[in-house]
Amino acid sequence: MSDAALLADYLAGAAKGDRSALERLYRATAPQLFGLAVGIVRRRDLAEEALQETFMAVWRHAARFDPRRGTALGWMARILRNECFDLLAKRGRETPLDPEFAESLPDPTDSPEALTQSGEEALRLKHCLDQLEAQPRASLLLAYYQGLTFEQVAARLGASLGTVKSWIRRSLVRLKGCLEP
Repeated sequence: MSDAALLADYLAGAAKGDRSALERLYRATAPQLFGLAVGIVRRRDLAEEALQETFMAVWRHAARFDPRRGTALGWMARILRNECFDLLAKRGRETPLDPEFAESLPDPTDSPEALTQSGEEALRLKHCLDQLEAQPRASLLLAYYQGLTFEQVAARLGASLGTVKSWIRRSLVRLKGCLEP
């Protein structure tokens, strides 16, 4: 069974109230989600809070996950991203990321097999991203990898908010089509 299918099974178990499925889901995804949170909020305490809120939301809403619309990890990453933005809206980016803290973060990969699979997935993603036009690709990368809001992306690229939203939505649809087997 693939990792994606396993995570979807854990989510299905959590949707049925299986706490052990949620625990397995946490162990399998927390390092990657924590790394994403740190990248967005730039503070360990806020990243921990966002991760906790994310798993509470996953527990409450696991039944809403639809594997036809994306992967379990992608679904959870969107929840986390929204939690991070909510925290930033409440507290703001108060301090930059401490380089010593960044070095102390655990390596989220577990094994050579995981590294190989991650590398292959990264190459597929890069290939698909390279097929996007420059501005839509930039808007997508700013939003999802640098954690900027749509408004911040629009300001950074000098484009209207509606245009940026369209670029990102269309880019996600194209990426999904490109990445599907």
